[in-house]
Formats: sequence, C-alpha cells, structure tokens
Amino acid sequence: MASSTLPDVPEGLCFHCLQPLPEDGGYPVTLHNKTYSVCCYGCQAVAETIAQQNLLHFYQYRDTSNPLQVPLVPEELQQLTAYDDEQLQQQFTRSEDGLRSINLSIDGMTCSACAWLIEQHLSRLAGVQQVQVNATTERVAIRWQPDAVKLSEILQAIAELGYRALPFQAANQEQEFKQRRRYFVTRLGVAGLATMQVMMLAIGLYFGVVSDLDAELRQFMWWISLFMATPVLLYSAQPFYISAIRSIQAGQPNMDVPVTFALLSAYGASAYATFINEGEVYFESVAMFTFFLLVGRYFELLARQKAVSAAANLVKLLPAIAQREIANGEYESVAVNRLQIGDVIQVLPGATIPADGELLSKSAGVNESILTGESRLVNKYQHETVLAGSINQNQAIRIKVSAIQQQTVLASIIELQDLALSRKPKLARVAERMASKFVVRILMLAAATFLIWTIIDPAEAFWVTLSVLVATCPCALALAAPTAVTGAIHKLNKSGILLRNADVLQILPDVKTVFVDKTGTLTTGEFTLQQLHVYKEHADEITVKALAQALENHSEHPLAAPLRHLTEARESVADVQNEAGYGLQANWRTDGHVTPVRIGSLRFIQQWHPTFSPKLTSAQVFLATSQHVLAEMQVGDKLRHDTQATIAAMQAAGIEVIMLTGDRLELAEQIAEQLNIKHVFANLLPADKLDKLTSAQIDGPVAMIGDGLNDGPVLAQADVSITFGHAADLARTAADVVLLRNQFSALNQFSEITSKARKILRQNILWALIYNIGILPVAMAGFVTPYIAAIGMSLSSLIVLLNSLRLYR
Repeated sequence: MASSTLPDVPEGLCFHCLQPLPEDGGYPVTLHNKTYSVCCYGCQAVAETIAQQNLLHFYQYRDTSNPLQVPLVPEELQQLTAYDDEQLQQQFTRSEDGLRSINLSIDGMTCSACAWLIEQHLSRLAGVQQVQVNATTERVAIRWQPDAVKLSEILQAIAELGYRALPFQAANQEQEFKQRRRYFVTRLGVAGLATMQVMMLAIGLYFGVVSDLDAELRQFMWWISLFMATPVLLYSAQPFYISAIRSIQAGQPNMDVPVTFALLSAYGASAYATFINEGEVYFESVAMFTFFLLVGRYFELLARQKAVSAAANLVKLLPAIAQREIANGEYESVAVNRLQIGDVIQVLPGATIPADGELLSKSAGVNESILTGESRLVNKYQHETVLAGSINQNQAIRIKVSAIQQQTVLASIIELQDLALSRKPKLARVAERMASKFVVRILMLAAATFLIWTIIDPAEAFWVTLSVLVATCPCALALAAPTAVTGAIHKLNKSGILLRNADVLQILPDVKTVFVDKTGTLTTGEFTLQQLHVYKEHADEITVKALAQALENHSEHPLAAPLRHLTEARESVADVQNEAGYGLQANWRTDGHVTPVRIGSLRFIQQWHPTFSPKLTSAQVFLATSQHVLAEMQVGDKLRHDTQATIAAMQAAGIEVIMLTGDRLELAEQIAEQLNIKHVFANLLPADKLDKLTSAQIDGPVAMIGDGLNDGPVLAQADVSITFGHAADLARTAADVVLLRNQFSALNQFSEITSKARKILRQNILWALIYNIGILPVAMAGFVTPYIAAIGMSLSSLIVLLNSLRLYR
C-alpha cells in the first residue's frame, strides 16, 4: 500500500508531466488529501484516474531526473490509458463520420525529415485514416477509427520513435515556445561566449600578433581553444546531431547531416593537431559555425511563433468558467470543459461567450472580431446562433449550449489554420525535395573534393573539404518555403481569411477566369418577402404562410431565411427531402390526411404542373401540392455594397468574371447588368455548374466563389474555391479559402497577399539556389576558409528569413 505522502516536484513544474506550469499556476488535483498543481486538464484527468485505480505508487517510484523521459501513465495503464477515456477525449478530439481527429504536440521535432518519419510510422497503424505532420508548428493532425485503434496506441507509436506526443492544448503553447526559446538561448550563450574567446586567440595566431611565441606557448593556446570549443561541440551543437540522426533514420538526409559531419570532423582534426602539436586548428570555425547556425534556428523559431500564435491566442481568450443555470433561475459557476450540450448559460455584459449556442434572449449585440477580424457590433436575435469567442456587448443574455470545446466554430477555424500550415504548396514541396537531394550531392562532391585535393595538396585536402561542407549547407533552401508559407498564412489570418489549401498561394496569380454564384455571393443573402400571391381557391394566406414556414425550417438556402418566420400559425410536415438545386418535398399532414407538398423553383413545381405559368414575373419560390399550386413568392435581395468595386478591379486586372446561378435568367441578368458581367448562365443545377467549370479548366486554372449548399461540387472541382464564413457547411468543407468577414472586397486583399507571398517564395528559392550553386566551385577551388564559409552560409539563411518577415508587416 502506498504511503500517505507523495514526493514533491520542483516549484513551478506540473506534478504529473514535470513540464512548466502556466503563468496562472495551472489546475489543482487532490491526491492523498493534498493539493498539487498540474499544467492542463489532460494532466488533471490522468492524475485523477491514477488515483482512482490505486496506482499512486507510480508517483512515488518514478525517476524525475530527466523530465522528458518521465512516462505519462503507469505501466499498469499502458493498455487502458486515461487518454482513451471518452469524457477526457471530448476536450481535445473532434468526431465526424465515425472518425476521430486530434492535434498532437510533438516534442523533439526539428525538420521535415522528422515529419516524414512520423507520417510513415503512423500511417502503418491499422485504423489510422490520415496523418498530417506540420514541422513548422511541431504538431501532427490525425484522423482514426476509434473502434480499430486507441489513442493510447497512437501515442505509444510516436514514443517508439523517440518523440514525446501530447494532445495539443493551445493555452499552453506560449509556455512551450518559452521553453523552446530558453533551449536555444542557453546554447546560443555558450556558443557565443566560446566563439569570442576562441576568436581572440585565433586572430592573434592568424595575423601574427603572437607569431614570435615558441611552439610550447602556441600549443598552450591551442589547448585553451580546445577547452573552450568542447562545450560548444557537446552542448550547443546537440540539436544538429539529433536532427541528423533522425533524418538518416527516415531515409531523407537533411541539412544537419553535412553540418554534423563538418563539426565533428573539424573538431576531431583540430583536437588531433593539438595532441600531436602539428598542423592547423580550426576551433574558432567550430564555435562560429555552431553560433551562426543557432542564430538562424532561433530566428526561425521566432518566425514560427509569430505565425502560429494568433490561432493559440484565440483559444486563450475563452473564459475558463461559465455560469450554468440551475433550478429557480439561479446560476452556478462551472468549468467550461464541464458544460454539456443542452445546458443553459448566462453571459454578462462585457464577458466572452464560452460555447456555441442558441440565443434564448430576445436580442443581443456581440463583437465577433476574434472570429472575423471585424470589430463592428453584430446584432443577434432570438433563436439565432451565437459563437464561442464573441463578446457580449449590451445586456446579460441566456444561451442554450449547442457545441462545446472541439465542436465549436472557433475550434474549426483553428483546425483550418493548422491544416493550411500542414499542407505545403507544390513549389514548397519541390524546394524540400531539392534540399534533400542537394545534401546527398554535397556529400558526394565533398568526397570528390577530398580525393582531388589529396593529389594536389594533401595538407589542405581536409580543410578545403570542410569548407565545401560548411559553405554549401542548404540551410537557406530548406528555410525558403516554410518561412514564406507561414508568413502568408499569418497575414491572411490577421485579415480574417482562412486558407485550407496552401497550393492556392501558387495557383491564384495564374487564374484568369473566375466563376461566381449570385445569391448570397454577389448579393447580401439577406432576403425579405416582397410579394406573395396566394391562389385562394386552393388555400388561404395563413395556411400558405404556415406551410411555407414549416418546410423552409428544413432548408439552408438563403431564400429560405425570410420564410421561416411568417406567422404564429403552425402546420405539420414529415419525411422532408432536400432536392439539391430544386427545393424541398415533404408530406403535409392536415385534417387526418397526408398530402405531398413541394416548395422551391419553378422547374421543380412544373414537374407536377407542366402547364403552370407564374403570375409574378419576378417570383423565385413556389408552393404546391401534387394537385394544385398554392402560392408564389418574390423574395428580394440586394447587391453587397462592395461587390461592384471588387468585380471592376478584377476585370481591370484582366480576369474574366462569369456568373453561374440556379436562379431564373431574367433575375440573374438584372444583377449582371449592374456589375457589367458579360457572361451569365442561369437555371443551372449543380451538375450543370460543374460542367461549365470543368469545360473552362481546359484553358487553364479557374476560381469559383460560392456559398450555397448546391455549390459544394463545383467548389470542390475548381482549382481555387472561395466561400464566406456564413456559407453552408458543405460549401465551407469544399472550399480552399474561407472569407470570415463575409465581405466581397476581401478578395482584393486575398489576391494581393497571395501574389506577394508567391513572389517572396520564389525570391527565397532563387536566392538559395544562386548562393549554393555559386559558392560551390569557389569553395572546391580552396578560396574559402572554414570560418568564412560559416559566415556565408549563415548570412544566406538570415537573408531568406528577413525576406519572409516582410509578409508580417
């Protein structure tokens, strides 16, 4: 039986995982009547499970000397780990179509070779459907079948490769970056101090300041240099060794392979010369090379942090406590992660809404800037949806919770950002493959250089070869694409534009044809019922309104919105079927009878009544039973205020704009005439839209802008597909780009950022290639010393980083 006390951990560390606690002190967990602090809800739940299973001896006998090697759960829970608990998984997983998805933080990932290794290893697990590793954010997105493989088995598979994986907690990301910064800063400090000391001695030796010293004193200075360079080699350069070993393990040698070889070779040869007191030493090159490489990695880390911190800040702004309604109109304070769907919560003025839900109060004014970047007040009315992260502005409101934690719109936005960062554009993938192949060729050329110089001048062969390895290290080429892509995604996110497919950065500037939907895309989608004609010989107006209202409550089409609140009267419909591009069909139950009924387009109604001709020439919505037409309705819409200027700018840039709509031709032509759109295709079904777009793709890439349920197929087919934040779920799922602000003018900003990103991406790759190819013959000819090679290589990487940082302005 375990004793009544557990060993303490160092102050400021999580009692469970031994990682740093958040600045607010973390979360409490009670074990053996004593309260301990842990860093997140995950650790809290695992610790509670360990206590419930009477396994507290896990904490008493574990080895805490190396926090990164401490197991997350006892051996007894390896097969039934706490991370498999359903309630716990709700906090960090999403469920869709029978699959679970999760974002894991990976500790120890350093490059794309690490990402490739993890992807290959996890893809072999039965039940794992998709693995996408993002080396930039050090995270992996996984979709799996929970009945085929457990989450604990996935975590164990990653651990087998030597990496530490935990469910990603955005609130802890800042702490993780601080830890990474500290990791680099300490190594930079050691390398910097050693470099200054060794360079002082080296300058004296190289430039003859102490040339009159005898051999013994010179050897003594060499020994001092050896002493100063050793901690640099063993401690500061450690990240490069780990990365090189893992890349070789993955079968994709990265830039750290020649770096490691150069460092070890230079140090080994210099140490040998010091021991025998003969030859040349380059300890200053070892220290300087390591220092400059670490500077580049440190700036790369800062660039990563800047790119991904926006998404993390979204979650950090959510409250930790919610006010849940209990009996008699009273409220209790509960942790947000304890909320359940169906709970009623109260949100006070100025407070942040903690979960998605249905507004129960009559109205509310909310600020959705955290989601859209637009700070203006948005008015919400009873039964409308309010989103987690919005700020309640006016009075206290009541909300019925409809989505919590990973199921909220905010969580899906963050998931889309992560997805964009994990998907590399084609040019980035090409650069990555070039860098990998370049490493192999460098090693081959270095071997050839050594053989040639062994014949020319054996004494210089080693040092010339070392200069080749250092000078041609493809660091700049490896950084060229990731830094540009993350910068572009960061800029787009700040502008309220979500990118799901990074290939868009490369494709969009080549698009010369743009197809646009009409309703809800060119127009506001805010419809009102302007005219209603009722065939009174078949139904009265109240019945028509109630029946239309009952049917349209099952539709997401923009035309349905103003028809959902027509009357207080109620009619009953059942077996509702949505016919994409046509309308809705159902069974109308009245007076004990069941009557088939339809609401939708003229074409849909004419399938039942072929000779019917509408009374209202501009009517778009028709209501009919299988026996009679009951009513026709004109639902009015208006152009978005920024559509005309945006379309004109696109046309001025040489882009042809074509309208595709399922609406009637006369209605579409009215809008097209206002926007000076020459080509209009109306009365189209989803399949017709798809045919038009596919035909146009023969002449080059095309873009599609739409937001309706029936736009899903054509959005999926387009080379670049764009939709709005208010769009139907199917449209958002199919689109490459989501404009959260729901403003058509955001297209101009998107095009501008995309063009600039592609330009910078190409500049980075071109510069990296010019430098690496240009320096190679110079280094092979023996005109570059090792320390000059280190400076040149580092400067080329810094140029790429600084060029990419232009995207952050």
